[in-house]
Amino acid sequence: MLIVPELILLGAALVLFFVSLADNNHRIAQGVAVITVLALMVASVAALGRSGEIFAASYRVDLFSQVFKVLISFGLMIVVLFGLRLKGIAVDIRAEYYIFLFLASLGLMMVVSSVELLTLFVALELSSFALYLLVPMRTDSGGLRGQMEAAAKYLLFGVMVTGIMLYGMSYVFGLAGSTYLADIVPRLHGIGADPAVIVAIAMILCAFCFKLGMFPFHFWLPDVYQGAANETTAFIATVPKLAAVALLLRGVVMFSPDAENIGYVLGILAVCSMFYGNLLALVQKDIKRMLGFSGIAHAGYVMLGILIMKESGYAASMFYITGYLVMNLAAFMVICAVSKEGENPEITDFIGLHQRAPVLAITLSCSMFALAGVPPFVGFMGKFFLLADTLTSGYLVLVILAAINTAISLYYYLSVVRVAYTADPEGRAGVSVGLVPQIIGIGLVLVIIAMGVMPQRVLDIAAQVVSRVV
Repeated sequence: MLIVPELILLGAALVLFFVSLADNNHRIAQGVAVITVLALMVASVAALGRSGEIFAASYRVDLFSQVFKVLISFGLMIVVLFGLRLKGIAVDIRAEYYIFLFLASLGLMMVVSSVELLTLFVALELSSFALYLLVPMRTDSGGLRGQMEAAAKYLLFGVMVTGIMLYGMSYVFGLAGSTYLADIVPRLHGIGADPAVIVAIAMILCAFCFKLGMFPFHFWLPDVYQGAANETTAFIATVPKLAAVALLLRGVVMFSPDAENIGYVLGILAVCSMFYGNLLALVQKDIKRMLGFSGIAHAGYVMLGILIMKESGYAASMFYITGYLVMNLAAFMVICAVSKEGENPEITDFIGLHQRAPVLAITLSCSMFALAGVPPFVGFMGKFFLLADTLTSGYLVLVILAAINTAISLYYYLSVVRVAYTADPEGRAGVSVGLVPQIIGIGLVLVIIAMGVMPQRVLDIAAQVVSRVV
């Protein structure tokens, strides 16, 4: 019973494998996918109170892992429900598409419960290889086959950082004499700020930063966002980021409290991520590519809470990534709805959206305002908590630079809202939106506002969760 959510995903993948053997199976695959995500969400919530260790104590189920599994289940459910039409995925491979989508989610759920390095590596590879296969599963657009180039870049960068991570793990094993985090942390703290310890942990963190899309491991991200199908991008842009934050939280606690310079190094990476992402997002016309560079910037914001190496900062980072999940899901829901045949919408495609699809316009504007950090939305409160904790920890320069980046991001986020609300449709046809996407859009907007207006409850839960990080 400790791993019911994982078993549901594994069982669904097996069922879909047999479904994929039949002809004209896309309707059955769709039904299995919907039943699976609904059952998964219920099971994840029901499993919140469970705790225990299995597989020779290499797999831990506790509040930390279970809350992240609820968030992963929520993100997967929303992506599947608003992407039922799968416009960019050929009909004859939709069963296979759902198989890899569920296997990627299974790997991410395993990641957040893994407390042993080899188990963690296996879980990471399961999620990564499923994602590598999801990216090229897109119908050709104009014969450019950009999805193939994106998948190749994703794979090559992924293989590179995996090698770096494994080398770092071998160092950690040599230094600590164990692959279990519960043994590694106190032993590495006992060594202190030894250069070998810092190098080893830094190499492991490379893979985690790659998952988050943080500078300088970001080069794959804009191309994958642009090349993958809209529904695939919606998943990659949201759900794996949750597991990445969970990994970073587990990784940074291996640093000794005496290693003060680590905070400055991580701070430099955070600033580089913010400036690189925001400045390049300014000139993008493809909204998915814009959100890709935006994601690099947001990785920098998340790192602000992690680099101070305090529970309050960890909680702020978890709060922020939860809000980021909801904000991005709302944006991609609108992108999938506006895209007629699964093509990548440009920002100009949202001209006059307030007349063509009022619900979509409201959802998009709330998402953009939240991502920009405008009150009273969750993005504002998330940035406020991160900057407040960073400031109280003595990183004044980082706070100033983060505030400057927030101001820069206002331009390109609000430019999307501007074209949606201040321009006439110019002959563009209305957008047909089903009942389910409209309900999802309204629900996401309510969550974005609620987390911004009443953030304390979520922040308290995050504080409870991060206290179980090791």
